[in-house]
Amino acid sequence: MLSVAQKETAKAIVNIFETGSARGDYASVTLLAGDSGHLTYGRAQTTLGSGNLHLLIKSYCAAPGASHARALEAYLSRLADMDLRLDTDWTFRGLLKEAGSDPVMQDTQDAFFDRVYWTPASVAAEKLGLIEPLSTAVVYDSVVHGSWSAMRDRTSARIGAPSKSGARRWTQTYIAERRAWLAGHSNSLLRKCVYRMDAFDALVAAGNWTLALPVMVRGVRVDKYVLELAAPVRVSADDASTRTLRLTQPRMSGSDVLALQKALAKEGYALNCDGVFGENVEKALKSFQRDFGIVDDGIAGPATRLMLGI
Repeated sequence: MLSVAQKETAKAIVNIFETGSARGDYASVTLLAGDSGHLTYGRAQTTLGSGNLHLLIKSYCAAPGASHARALEAYLSRLADMDLRLDTDWTFRGLLKEAGSDPVMQDTQDAFFDRVYWTPASVAAEKLGLIEPLSTAVVYDSVVHGSWSAMRDRTSARIGAPSKSGARRWTQTYIAERRAWLAGHSNSLLRKCVYRMDAFDALVAAGNWTLALPVMVRGVRVDKYVLELAAPVRVSADDASTRTLRLTQPRMSGSDVLALQKALAKEGYALNCDGVFGENVEKALKSFQRDFGIVDDGIAGPATRLMLGI
C-alpha cells in the first residue's frame, strides 16, 4: 500500500510528462497533428478520441457550483459522439481553458483521474505483484498514456510474469520494452515520448524504488513542498462590497462616501463631510485626479481609492 506522499509523487511524475508541471495544468488544451486521441484536456490530458473527455465534462456539469456548466452542457452530445470538429472549435476550447480555473473543475479532474486512471492502474499493479511505488508509477503512466495491456503482455511473453522473474526485473524489462516500442513506432509523435521511459530508467538507476523525495524529473523538482501546494485558484480578493463612487440620482451616501470626503479633505480640498456624494464631491475628486495625473472622470474607482489611501 502506497503512502499518500508516494501516491502523489507518482501522479506528479506523470503530470510532468503530460503538462510539464508537477501539479499538472488543469486548463491545458492541446491538439497535436497526428495524435490519434485528438483534442486533449486537463491535468492528465484526457482525450476527445477516447470518449473520456465527454465523461469528464459530464461529471463537471453535474457538480454543484460549476461556473461553466451551462455553457459546456451544450457540447455534451457532440462530446458523446466524439465529434472531431471540436478539435478546432475555438469557442469550445476557450471554455475549457476558462473552466480550468474553476476550483470545481480542479476537484472534478482530481476525482475523475483517480477513478479512471489511478485506481485501475494501482489495482493492476497489485495483481501482478508490483507493489513498490516506482513500479506502480510505471503502470500508472502507461494507463494514462495508453497501451498498458499490450506492453504488459509483451513483457511477460519475454521473461514471464513478475512472480517468476521478480518484480524489479520485470519492471526494468517493461521499461526497456516500452521504450523500444515507442522509439520504433510509426507515429512520429510517440517516438518523441521515449523521455517517459528514460525518466523511469533514471529513477531505477538511482535505486529510488520507494519514490523518496526529492526527485528530479525532466528538470522539474518534486519535493514535499510541491506536493503540499494547493492548486492555484484564480479568484479576485477584492471586496465585492466595495462600491465605485460617483455622482448619481438619487445621491450615493454612506460610510464609504464619508471616508472619501475625509480623504479629500485631508488632501486640502474643502468639503462638508456629510456622507453624501454631491456635485461638490465630484468637483473636488476631479481636481484631485488632475493634480495626481489620473483620469479626471470624477469617479472613485480602484486607482483613485489607492491614490487616496482608502
